[in-house]
Formats: sequence, C-alpha cells, structure tokens
Amino acid sequence: QVVKQCVRVPVFVMIRPRGGDFLYSDREVEVMKADIRLAKLHGADGLVFGALTEDGRIDTELCTALLAVCRPLPVTFHRAFDMVHDPLVALETLISLGFERVLTSGCDSSALEGLSLIKRLAEQAKGRIVVVPGGGITERNLQRILEGSTASEFHCSARSARDSGMKFRNPNVAMGASFSAPEYSIKVADVAKVRTLNAIAKNIL
Repeated sequence: QVVKQCVRVPVFVMIRPRGGDFLYSDREVEVMKADIRLAKLHGADGLVFGALTEDGRIDTELCTALLAVCRPLPVTFHRAFDMVHDPLVALETLISLGFERVLTSGCDSSALEGLSLIKRLAEQAKGRIVVVPGGGITERNLQRILEGSTASEFHCSARSARDSGMKFRNPNVAMGASFSAPEYSIKVADVAKVRTLNAIAKNIL
C-alpha cells in the first residue's frame, strides 16, 4: 500500500508465506490466498508465486487455485522453477496454466551459470511466456546475460549495504540466525545501480 503511494512503476507483489521449500500446507495456502486478496485490494499490478509437488513438479492444482484468486492481474512464477525435476516440461506446464512470466537462474547457482538453459527455455517459449533471468545479476554481467539468453526482461536486487543509524549498539545480541546479515548493516536499493543497469539494458534491447 505504501509502495504504491511512492512509486509510478508497476508493482508485482511476491506471495511467499515462509522461507524454505515450495511445498505448502493447507493452512499456508489459506495465508497465500489472503495475501493475494490484500495485495489486490491495495493496488498491486501483478502477483508472483511458485508452488511445487513433493516430486519436484509444478503443483498444477494449487497454482490453478491461486491463479483464480489473482485474476485479472498478470502472474509470474518465481524461482521455485529452479527446483523442478524437469525444467523443459515445467515450462510447458506454466504456459498451459496461463502464467505470463517465469523467473529463473537456469536451475543453477546464478543466471550466469545457468545461461545456456535460460536461452534454451526462451527458445522453447517462442513468446508464449516471458522467461526472465534472475539470480546474481549485476552491472558487470548483465550485458553477457541479456545477449546470451536473448531475454527482453531481467530481475536483480540492485542493492548495496548501508550502515545502521544506531549509535548505541549491543554486540552480544543478534536478531536473527547466525548466518543472516550483520545486525547493523542494512541492504537498500541502490539508485545508481538501477540507473546503470537500465542504461545497459536499453543499449542492448
């Protein structure tokens, strides 16, 4: 709601009730449906989610139910796609379900590592779904990824670290897991990075 008051670009809201895998319980599904309804109520321009079966396939039954709640808004299947058993089969499933986009690193640790599969998926899609590379994209590798994948869109966080404004700091306590970000460092969208990435993309596309 607040983001929509602050920006003019379309806002796609990710529906993700928790971290971890993409195999959801009935109660988690109810949370997802409620989140979708709230996002629509507050002006979301699109929704983003992903759900898999225990054997690594697209959960067509759940996706169909969630898509029905999302409509008429466009929907993207997020990087749950990178955890599927067979990405080429999964792509056809997403197309048949009616997803507008799929976000993927090419089932690898980053979009650069998965570039060959991303290109293969884009070729298979033939414009029926937008294949969006994402995962580790920076101003240093964006050109190579866009040219190598033939993608027309991309996803990245474009973030940098900002030091906390806290003057008093308790070094003995951390408000999260030991592997999380440092307590007094904040990740923020970096306007300069966004401008640079946009310029690179516009030059290529």
